[in-house]
Amino acid sequence: MSKIVVFGGSGMIGGRAIHEALRRGHEVTAAVRHPAKVTEEHPNLTVQQADVTDPAATQKIIAGADAVISAVSPRDPGTEPKRQVEANLDSLVTALRALGRDAPYLVVVGGAGSLLVGPGERLVDQPYFPEVYKSEALAHAAGLEKLLGVSDVAWTYVSPAGVVAPGERTGTFRLGEDHLLVDADGNSNISAEDYAIVLIDEAEKREHAGRRFTAAY
Repeated sequence: MSKIVVFGGSGMIGGRAIHEALRRGHEVTAAVRHPAKVTEEHPNLTVQQADVTDPAATQKIIAGADAVISAVSPRDPGTEPKRQVEANLDSLVTALRALGRDAPYLVVVGGAGSLLVGPGERLVDQPYFPEVYKSEALAHAAGLEKLLGVSDVAWTYVSPAGVVAPGERTGTFRLGEDHLLVDADGNSNISAEDYAIVLIDEAEKREHAGRRFTAAY
């Protein structure tokens, strides 16, 4: 049994990551701003009110954990998404640094927009990329750039497929690195349930430390 902390545990991805971790017998803390939004009930689950942008409080929450998953979505009204992503990561990295050798492994739920679709061509920069998602995609891309400059903390950044949505837990998917994975029809998809498997697999195995990877069907 490992101890895993999930920030953003009331969201689509975070909630499924919690469920997957509990399914495997891990001890889980859901660190959320609004505890009432966490609907999962389990004897191995602790729900704690938290603000991920507070590094001192974050340090206390993650101390003693084996892994911490950041699944916080940058969608707060009135705050620019890029600032939200950077504030979240700055706080987490500060807290991890303070814990030194005892710091848990950081698994960051990223975006697909920064994945490459050609030589030096990002998905987010393509004319067909939906404008409504562009600011969030660019914010996640900035978060990846920030993490790539961090060498004293164990982290990974997990980009989903082009489309991630609630669906079926199949346990069958492909892993890649910096390029968007597509199927034979050119589609890039993964269910939130299978994406949660990818996150917890990485929290357990630490196979992609210090780099980004992706998953899709």
